[in-house]
Amino acid sequence: MLSSLDISKDFEEHLTNLILSCTNEMLKTNIPFLKEWFSLAEAATYIGVSHNTLNKFRTMGLKVCEIDGIKRVSKKEIDSFLENRSF
Repeated sequence: MLSSLDISKDFEEHLTNLILSCTNEMLKTNIPFLKEWFSLAEAATYIGVSHNTLNKFRTMGLKVCEIDGIKRVSKKEIDSFLENRSF
């Protein structure tokens, strides 16, 4: 069922700007989570734990890539690690 709503041009423009603003803000906040590889801080934020808890997960088997002292964690690795420990 398709219905139509008559609104003023000003209200339509205001609503469009509000939707665009909210969408842009959401994208800015979630851009780090669209990446494939996270820094350790981003990884902790992604799964909602502290840096210490992330280190505990590393001792439990979470794989971290380190090249020249730069540590990165794959989003797929994090998701797999959590999935395998879910019950």
